[in-house]
Amino acid sequence: MRKAKPKKRVVLPDPVFNDVRVSKFVNHLMYDGKKNIAYTIFYSALEIAKSKLPNEEKSALEIWKKALENITPQVEVKSRRVGGATFQVPTEIRPDRKESISMKNLIIYSRKRGGKTMADKLAAEIVDAFNEQGGAFKRKEDMHKMAEANKAFAHYRF
Repeated sequence: MRKAKPKKRVVLPDPVFNDVRVSKFVNHLMYDGKKNIAYTIFYSALEIAKSKLPNEEKSALEIWKKALENITPQVEVKSRRVGGATFQVPTEIRPDRKESISMKNLIIYSRKRGGKTMADKLAAEIVDAFNEQGGAFKRKEDMHKMAEANKAFAHYRF
């Protein structure tokens, strides 16, 4: 839009945990408007993740939040053309974008995993992210390494 910024849509909290972040995650997870199926996958994935970490005293929701926190990137690189050359400029990420990136990465890497059902794959990726390993965590580490390597071009920030 050229003039006014678009209004932020209000996301309603989910029915079980009464949490807005869960609803956002389920919206990312959902295919073809099948929200009930997405909720079923998410809740069963939390149960599986909780059963995989029996000695953890945290609840399933806290495990998921900690996993998201572990795979949330702080900086990213953006391409910037300066005098015919393209530089990868490290920039800070807005908080809402951080949340969105971490959720999308968790879902993308859980879809790529091997497993029987999506709930199993998602649970395995949540457990890996909680333990600071797995594809989504590696993606965050790679983003940070790229930003660190291109720190010299930080003065081109826009």
